[in-house]
Amino acid sequence: MAELEQRLLMLIDDEPAQCRLISALAAREGWRTIIARDSETAIATLGTRQGMQLAAIILDQWVPGDDACGLIAELKSRRPQLPILMLTTSASPLLAVEAMRAGATDYLIKPVAPERLMEALRSATTREAPRDELAPLTEKMPSNPDFEAMIGAAPTFRAALAVAAKAARSHSPVLIEGESGSGKEMLIRAMHAASPRAKTPLRIVNVGTTPVNSIESVLFGHEKGAFAGAFDRQIGAIQQCDGATLAIDEIDRLPLAMQERLVESLTRGDVRPIGAPYSFKVDVRLIAASNLPLKDMVAGGHFLPELLQAISSVSLSLPPLRQRPGDMSTLCRHFLARIGEQPGLRQLGITDGALALLSAYDWPGNVRQLQAVLFRAAVFCDGDALTSEDFPQLSNMLGSGQPIRTSASVPESSGVMLYTADGNLRPLEEIEADVIRLAIGLYRGRMTEVARRLGIGRSTLYRKLSELGIDNAA
Repeated sequence: MAELEQRLLMLIDDEPAQCRLISALAAREGWRTIIARDSETAIATLGTRQGMQLAAIILDQWVPGDDACGLIAELKSRRPQLPILMLTTSASPLLAVEAMRAGATDYLIKPVAPERLMEALRSATTREAPRDELAPLTEKMPSNPDFEAMIGAAPTFRAALAVAAKAARSHSPVLIEGESGSGKEMLIRAMHAASPRAKTPLRIVNVGTTPVNSIESVLFGHEKGAFAGAFDRQIGAIQQCDGATLAIDEIDRLPLAMQERLVESLTRGDVRPIGAPYSFKVDVRLIAASNLPLKDMVAGGHFLPELLQAISSVSLSLPPLRQRPGDMSTLCRHFLARIGEQPGLRQLGITDGALALLSAYDWPGNVRQLQAVLFRAAVFCDGDALTSEDFPQLSNMLGSGQPIRTSASVPESSGVMLYTADGNLRPLEEIEADVIRLAIGLYRGRMTEVARRLGIGRSTLYRKLSELGIDNAA
């Protein structure tokens, strides 16, 4: 009975070692794997009883009997709704474009990391038809890890960046809260790049993509023979980051027992691997990220107040995309410019109709989801600009009663709020600060241009920044 409840994965690969590895990794998340050694076997398997029960397919780029993209197209023609992930040794965006055009859902670079495989399978198989066009697609484009790459002029967004930029220069732990896809990982990388530890490694541990029974070993490490299956000594992430920066993403999903261990480690400034007779002193700068408000989790008994206090010397919150309506046009054009630089793609514009359609959606996956949708639309676009017709799934969803935002409920431009919630005018100082933040965001921190557009001198601008308590990154 338990076996029937398992999700079934078909792995198309002829390398025995890799087949064993992927099968073992997938088994941790409840997957049962069947192996097809070549393309003919894979196609034949689709018509079998097992083939009809498949939940996903992973295929190696070098599968015998056919080219990978041709096989993907053949498999998708027979089973259009079946997610297909491609394994490859190449990180080329051109290959990603070709695979997507053939019908691939995602691709994984060998040697595949366990957490990456789990994330890809989870993302590919939790989507609801016909919404797969809107599901987050793993970003294939390199990004610059600095604050200038954080696009947006919304006052709440710029205020969060100002806090992060100031905190980056210290050694204090930082807590970043925000919905999935709102830019937390990108902000972590920007903070590390601007920190005194910029020349040391940054290690990011994602709790959500790490198997529960592996979290303790990943963070704290273990000694050889510490438990069944501990065949070798493993140095944990905390010890690896001695003198460097450790980021724990989705810390809200950390089990309570691990929360207690982390509190002890942070309080004492040391780490004790599983099975070790002694501890190691460490100097680690911690940045934590959470998809959920941790104060609410503390109130509900799901997060330790001691840990919240230990990780939140500085805390900030990134607003979701739906609260940044004025940033939609800027974000779209920024992403399209980056997408157009990728091999196999070209520079595209975007029409007002397409922008209106994108602005009407609620974006539960936030900025990451927006980039994924634009990337997919650009892959299949035949014109010189994206139009509303390039987002058919989005049009269908909005036509089916999905969350929308209209001009009546949300302003079209980023603007500056003039009134408080009770209808009174805001203080002039606050309005002036928001205008300056807006200008800094619009002109990407180019202070000479900001001063020129505001009609003031650079010295006056810097004096106002100081008087109003605005960081240059704001």
